[in-house]
Amino acid sequence: MYCKQADRIKDECGVFGIFGTEEASVLTTLGLHSLQHRGQEGAGIVSFDGKNFHSVRKQGLVGDNFNNTEILSQLPGKTSIGHVRYSTTGESKPENLQPLFANLAMGGFACAHNGNLTNTFSVKKQLVESGSIFQTSSDTEIILQLVARSKKTKLIDKLTDALSKIQGAYSLIILTNKKLIGVRDPFGIRPLVLGDKDGSPVLASETCALDMIGAKYIRDIENGEIVVITENGIESIKPPKKIPERPCIFERIYFASPDSIVGNKTIYTYRKALGKQLAIENNISADVIVPIPDSGVSAAIGFSQKSSIPFELGIIRSHYVGRTFIEPSQTIRQFGVKLKHSVNKSCIENKKVILIDDSIVRGTTANKIVKMVYEAGAKEVHLGISCPPIKHPDFYGIDTPNYKDLIASNFNLDEMTKIVGANSLFFLSLDGTYKAMGFEERNSQNPQFTDHCFTGDYPIEVSEILKINSKPND
Repeated sequence: MYCKQADRIKDECGVFGIFGTEEASVLTTLGLHSLQHRGQEGAGIVSFDGKNFHSVRKQGLVGDNFNNTEILSQLPGKTSIGHVRYSTTGESKPENLQPLFANLAMGGFACAHNGNLTNTFSVKKQLVESGSIFQTSSDTEIILQLVARSKKTKLIDKLTDALSKIQGAYSLIILTNKKLIGVRDPFGIRPLVLGDKDGSPVLASETCALDMIGAKYIRDIENGEIVVITENGIESIKPPKKIPERPCIFERIYFASPDSIVGNKTIYTYRKALGKQLAIENNISADVIVPIPDSGVSAAIGFSQKSSIPFELGIIRSHYVGRTFIEPSQTIRQFGVKLKHSVNKSCIENKKVILIDDSIVRGTTANKIVKMVYEAGAKEVHLGISCPPIKHPDFYGIDTPNYKDLIASNFNLDEMTKIVGANSLFFLSLDGTYKAMGFEERNSQNPQFTDHCFTGDYPIEVSEILKINSKPND
């Protein structure tokens, strides 16, 4: 990383699977490439050729590791699943790369997991005490262990038995010798969609992966649903007592690709709406709207359209300084954010500037960017954030800092404004966020989204994790 503590919410993971088609591993590679924004630490593919399972897992980007015929030739078969990873539970080590694979009594079992289990410690402790041996520090292995130890006889019964013992947010894609299985957690926090590629069913985290391979979007997998794909077709198993869906609001605000579709709208449309609502709530006089790239672009366009203040690319992002940039010397480290962002002075000089971004975490990067804009000759710098203040960490598959590192958890608005160094700092309201998503307001009794980072309302028990991640002064 180009800085030791990233001032961004870290990406989650992405999953992909396809059943019964030639060049399954090639299509899986393409699908994972489209999901690369969800995880850049590593990627893996498991395929099945009718007799044997084959696995390749590599640290680094999809394009760097699965871009040649030599690698793809190691993944024969008409069915495969894949995973791109950012580590939220489990260290960034090769053994934690997914899909995880195990030879169980019933045959091969591969699993790709997007999300995070919240009762990992207690379940793993029970498993270890009863004789289980773990090969990784990934919470995904807990699912494999529970399936392996289930007393049920049928695979799906073993899987449902295992799922009954875990808590958390998860989308799973599972591959066996006869089945491709998709699973979504009871609240539907983590996304999963079903598509069709010329008669071959496809499972993926987002619709952008379907677009990449020319597949047709069929539907979202429902919360709590298990989809079983075999040569005989697609079977849907739904929970006996379904609870209201609460998908992660950050998928729309931050994580999902702008071209992915959720609720019949592109993510880009939602993010523009967030920017428009931010402009409605904050009437600030300025000469130019400048996004902090690339995360703030969509909201900045919406803000500009609603406020009639011109939009300019006043900050240019370098795409050649990535997550693996090594800090070789203090001389390079001292330039900090300038390695990744440069100011387009002609758009900034002698102007009142409104910077727009989608979120603020620690505030350190915001401070540096505001300073850069001032140094470029701006008269005033105002910073608008197209979501509410992030006051609480996430434990459902997003790597957010602890309470002590979240700027909004420790300082009021005036203090945060001084920290970032802007003339003003303003956030989108919680109800305004919901309006941008198509609702009149947040339903406090039955919230439409999982929004705990803003509200502290965790739909799934997290007390086990909070024991080691407590609030300040607790």
